Amino acid sequence: MSDPATDPATEAFVAHRNLLFTVAYEMLGSATDAEDVLQETWLRWVKVAVGQVRDQRAYLVRITTRQSLNRLRTKRLRKETYVGPWLPEPLLTSPDVAQDIELAESVSMALMIVLETLSPTERAVFVLREVFDVGYHEIAAAVGKTPAAVRQIAHRARRHVDARRPRQAVSPSQTRAVLESFQRALETRNLQGLLDVLAPQVVLIADGGGAKQPAPRPITGSEKVVRFIVGGLGKSDVCLACDPTVVNGNPALIVRVDGEIDGVLAIRVENARITGLYYVRNPQKLTRIASETPLTLR
Repeated sequence: MSDPATDPATEAFVAHRNLLFTVAYEMLGSATDAEDVLQETWLRWVKVAVGQVRDQRAYLVRITTRQSLNRLRTKRLRKETYVGPWLPEPLLTSPDVAQDIELAESVSMALMIVLETLSPTERAVFVLREVFDVGYHEIAAAVGKTPAAVRQIAHRARRHVDARRPRQAVSPSQTRAVLESFQRALETRNLQGLLDVLAPQVVLIADGGGAKQPAPRPITGSEKVVRFIVGGLGKSDVCLACDPTVVNGNPALIVRVDGEIDGVLAIRVENARITGLYYVRNPQKLTRIASETPLTLR
């Protein structure tokens, strides 16, 4: 890229880069794919007569959305051959993200998993409207639909997501307290402690991507989940340690086995108990936990 101080196109792109990355990541659930989308967005942006663009932010978001939609449709085909359950790529995020309740919820593992159940167009419309508050006419231009159709899609997607997202807002401090209880029980192999902190119908999803042994399918029920944990990470002959961190704007754990990173664990909390455990073990998805990724809604 050229010097942003002298190149208006570069200056505009750099100014909105974190926003564009957040849009692409929320649509794709992959930082790697989001970075590719930003590169594609840049290549198209430099061909635009920037001086004639009235709203550069909206124009860049439109390009990013279109490229994300193209990649999202291709990604769905790739997932058909993915080994085991698929989870979003976890991002180490700053305390600023955690303090922004709206942003933290929008990139939480729990919501990102719900977004996976939408069609590509529904996901794009939901993300742009509900997360980034983009107008219907702008969304219509980005997804190739009429504003009236976008309104219908937005309503359908919102109803779908609301039926599957946590019904109660949980503060970071509440989530952190529950996670600390889980961590203590896990590190001390306290089976009753694990059962006490897990909801009866808790669901565990483990993503190993074929590189590490995952649970072949989601595991439901506290007793089954505890048996899975004890049979794997809870073995008495391994040294197990957990480092509290903030992933996707929410409290999480980096799990180490014998000193090596085994995975990242995020949770969903309702009524002071864990209803969802999301464990990413695929090494290719753990490249963004060494340094913070800046995210923004603006």
